[in-house]
Amino acid sequence: MKALKYWRPAPSTCQHLISKNYRLLRVDTYTLALTPRQNGRMTQQIQLNQIEANGVNFSYLECGSGPIALCIHGFPDSAHTWRYLMPELAQAGFRAIAPFTRGYAPTSLAPDDCYQTGARAADVNELHEALGGDENAVLIGHDWGASTAYIAACNANQRWRRVVAMSVPPVLTFRKSLAGNLAQIKRSWYMFYFQSALAEIAVPANNYALIESLWKEWSPDFESKYDLENFKKCVSNPSNLKAALGYYRATLGNGKKIDAYNALETKGLEPLTKPTLYLHGKKDGCIGVELAEEARTTCPWLEVRILDEVGHFMQLEDPKLVNQHIIEWVTDGK
Repeated sequence: MKALKYWRPAPSTCQHLISKNYRLLRVDTYTLALTPRQNGRMTQQIQLNQIEANGVNFSYLECGSGPIALCIHGFPDSAHTWRYLMPELAQAGFRAIAPFTRGYAPTSLAPDDCYQTGARAADVNELHEALGGDENAVLIGHDWGASTAYIAACNANQRWRRVVAMSVPPVLTFRKSLAGNLAQIKRSWYMFYFQSALAEIAVPANNYALIESLWKEWSPDFESKYDLENFKKCVSNPSNLKAALGYYRATLGNGKKIDAYNALETKGLEPLTKPTLYLHGKKDGCIGVELAEEARTTCPWLEVRILDEVGHFMQLEDPKLVNQHIIEWVTDGK
């Protein structure tokens, strides 16, 4: 994807750049997304907005109108990961919303300095409320976003009609793998390394070479340059990087936890009662495909689909295929 330079428009001014195949929408100085044309016509525009929920000032991408389709990104990624899905959701009659999660700029840091999964699940349900969502909303999560979606939907199933999770299975399946699956323990080395203060030095070193290596390992057939640059913008401030690492420290280490969020996580271990689709790439170098197979047994309420030709960042590697699965699922019964 061709790299494009920034310019600084007047405050609150949108500027549009039209090329043969893409529209680049910029608000202030922030690059939003490259939205492909479809059948010679420009697809729905993606805009950058802000809203406060659960004490956090969220920046989010928005596209379309209708019931909310809330899309939650993971690590090392950003809300831009949904740039191919959002116009498809809009065309299917949804208001696609993709927030930058707590601590990922331009969203604010967590005022309570808490980055555990329960906190992010609370954010998701509070965003549903703040955005005027109803019982027809759908929830879509990738990586950390998947872990967040399970807990959010389990604690407020009246808010979400359907759920899609990608690349990370439910917590009981993943937790079991870290206790006895040596291959997965090796794949998850970075989670343990991130407990160290050295990570705050190592991650940005050599122009984020460690993060680039993770993208290559997790999605071997994908060129991540554009998305790596977006992630860098989210964590270029040391406080934002510390926040992103805080997700791991609250999960496996001594990161701050709050009793109310602990309760959400405990509740989140229960089976989801709303239809939930799980997509997993066979070439995923982050989470082994055997975990997806095991999830069929440990989580019988889950519709598991394994996609042969994609890795961890499947929504970017083969958006046509992945979008088809997601749109089919979220529009069923709509």
